[in-house]
Amino acid sequence: METQEKPVTYEGGCHCRAVRFRVVVDKHKADDCNCSICRKKGFLHLIVPQGQFNLLQGEDVLTTYRFNTGVAQHKFCRICGIHSFYIPRSHPDCVDVNVRCLDGDVVARFEIVPFDGANWEQNIDKLHSSYSNS
Repeated sequence: METQEKPVTYEGGCHCRAVRFRVVVDKHKADDCNCSICRKKGFLHLIVPQGQFNLLQGEDVLTTYRFNTGVAQHKFCRICGIHSFYIPRSHPDCVDVNVRCLDGDVVARFEIVPFDGANWEQNIDKLHSSYSNS
């Protein structure tokens, strides 16, 4: 029998604290992608519906980087350079939060699931999302 998690609210943001957000987590699962950009950023993906994400401050210091198809909006703080969240290509109606940017030492609370993003097209149907029923 599958146990239902209670939603947990976390806050987080960038290194210099100019960008701050709040996110409601239903499932403590995050994807560790091996694609070229995620490997370099060390991003642990927590994809949530937009309604579970609230940008508290810092919209004015965010810069967006797009590449390849241009669908994903890789947002980062122009002051410290940290990528704490973005709009993913896989779920453009959601927000993808970097678990490593949540306040406190909370990564251990998450099940980290490897994702072969280096072969994105062949594996996208395996990508975990708290937005889906996976």
